[in-house]
Amino acid sequence: MKSSLHKVVFLFSFLVVLGCKKSENTPEVKAETGQNSIEYASGLSINKFTGYSVVKVSNPWPDAGKDYTYVLKEKDGIVPDSLKSYTTIQVPLQSIVVTSTTNIPFLEMLDVENNLVGFPHTDYVSSEKTRKLIDKGAVKNVGQNEKLNIEQLIELAPNLIVTFGVDNNNPMLDNLQKSGLKVLIQADWMEQSPLGKAEWIKLYGALFGKEAEAKELFDKIVTSYKEAKKLVESKKATSTVLYGSMYMDQWYVAKGNSWVAQFMADAKADYLWADLEGTGSLGLSFEKILDKAKTASVWIATGSFKSLSELEKSNPHYSQFDAFKTKNVYTFESKFGATGGTVYYELAPSRPDLVLKDYIKIFHPELLPSYEFTFASKLN
Repeated sequence: MKSSLHKVVFLFSFLVVLGCKKSENTPEVKAETGQNSIEYASGLSINKFTGYSVVKVSNPWPDAGKDYTYVLKEKDGIVPDSLKSYTTIQVPLQSIVVTSTTNIPFLEMLDVENNLVGFPHTDYVSSEKTRKLIDKGAVKNVGQNEKLNIEQLIELAPNLIVTFGVDNNNPMLDNLQKSGLKVLIQADWMEQSPLGKAEWIKLYGALFGKEAEAKELFDKIVTSYKEAKKLVESKKATSTVLYGSMYMDQWYVAKGNSWVAQFMADAKADYLWADLEGTGSLGLSFEKILDKAKTASVWIATGSFKSLSELEKSNPHYSQFDAFKTKNVYTFESKFGATGGTVYYELAPSRPDLVLKDYIKIFHPELLPSYEFTFASKLN
């Protein structure tokens, strides 16, 4: 997902934030009571009833003017008249187009990646498994997020296109819907809770008739996250942390309830802007950053830097930070797929447990002596 568009979308989110027979080992789904199955995600609810489910997506982008409701209709399911005004999607899906690389891991985790028929700018995909499908032509390049190839999408005729918006002006979404294509708006990128982002796998479980599998996978991630968090529960936050780097002429500081800040809090680190209220960010000058974070013991730099010298070349003033001088600088964005897609952008939202372990390895390395980083790299 390493491109200007995907970088901006990732940064923007940082700133604002069964068709097959079940085997004996397939976990059972709870009784269909209509109860919401979502626990952590704030922008998603899934209520399952006999023959259909109701999916509601709320707050799909900042200051969104509306929520979106969808009815997932199973074979022979009967949808009540009161729900017929909403978009009805026949499930389980046989084909899908998604438009964010963060959706790829969900498909792979549920073993339905072979149902993916299209993706915009396929070079962004870093997963080796899905790259093989792209390379053999099973997944078509359907343009760019801001300008999808509607004629090609009509020809592909996917059961569903899952996409996203960044504000209330979404002409591409309007054009897709006018073309007669089924469209579902996803808002995982707006979630600030690490586990909230990951819980969107349950949406794909509902779309592909794999609700039980999705729940089981997510429950394992929750357990793994909580076990990692328990490792540091008796630790003091001794590492003072600077996060980010210059973007244009500003250094955007993550507020205290943001996705990134929550990882650092859970990893028991002293993030220097943890007391800044909110989930968005605040743009500051380099001088203000240096004044507060010059003596920070750890610097988590944003960007695909491979070395300290490369980091310094991008801005000579970076060498003034103590963390730079002591060579205690890390980045999560330097690992790429075969065609340049950033592994962190794609996989991190669905595997917060691995992100947290990376942070713990940085701040409390003695707790995970044999653990190897999944995303993070130390700059030398």
